[in-house]
Amino acid sequence: MMWLPKLMGKHCVATIHGLDWQRAKWKGGFGEKYIILGEKAAVRFADEIIVLSEGVQTYFRDTYGRETTRIPNGVTKPKPYPAELIRQAYGLEKDSYLLYLGRLVPEKGAAALINAFRGVRTDKRLVIAGGSSDSDQFVEELHRLAAGDSRIIFTGFVQDQRLAELYSNTYLYVLPSDVEGMPLTLLEALSYDCCCVTSDIAECASVLGGHGMTFPKGDIAALRETLQTLCDDEATVQNCRRGASEFVCGTYQWDTVVDQTLEIYRASMKK
Repeated sequence: MMWLPKLMGKHCVATIHGLDWQRAKWKGGFGEKYIILGEKAAVRFADEIIVLSEGVQTYFRDTYGRETTRIPNGVTKPKPYPAELIRQAYGLEKDSYLLYLGRLVPEKGAAALINAFRGVRTDKRLVIAGGSSDSDQFVEELHRLAAGDSRIIFTGFVQDQRLAELYSNTYLYVLPSDVEGMPLTLLEALSYDCCCVTSDIAECASVLGGHGMTFPKGDIAALRETLQTLCDDEATVQNCRRGASEFVCGTYQWDTVVDQTLEIYRASMKK
């Protein structure tokens, strides 16, 4: 719809959070075509385009020859919590579980994580925290995949102190996504000094700063091997945790994000 304000002589700034046409629910249908049409409209009509990651910045340059400005998400240093609510609700203690936190949709890789974890030799549990996003059938599939492994827990959507406790006490945070824009949950996990395991897509790998490990996207065997290695090697996990919060909170500051965004709007108005 950006041509409408442009028709009235308005300045326009488009913020692209990610390449949503790559998500499973849109692939191969009208949704994919419509989102790509919106992408092209932004390229043609926007005075400025803001993107969150280097990968999307490269995509717009290579696909459309359009330069963009990268302004990532931000994060603030949180208050850690001891395991209280999560002990009462799920029987979880400090370092007794691995955590996946996000929407339960195919491109986030929860199915691959469950398949990988079932083959890991550990007493630690796997917590799948997150709700459905027009994906009830997929959530039912995840429950079927986890059936028979009592170590796997589904919490549903979590927030507030229960969410903070899950971040604060996890042994590993795992984000096996196939597609991301700029994963805020990954920034949050690092801000709690988590050791993080992610797929090797640029949108995740570029954020880690040495405070975690990656595996080839979609490779269940490689993910299983990475999880097994870290479950067996607490020293490496502790080393990854060290300085994670200082790194991410220093690199991705909300004050800087706001200042850069305001400058883009001011520059657009001057043009």
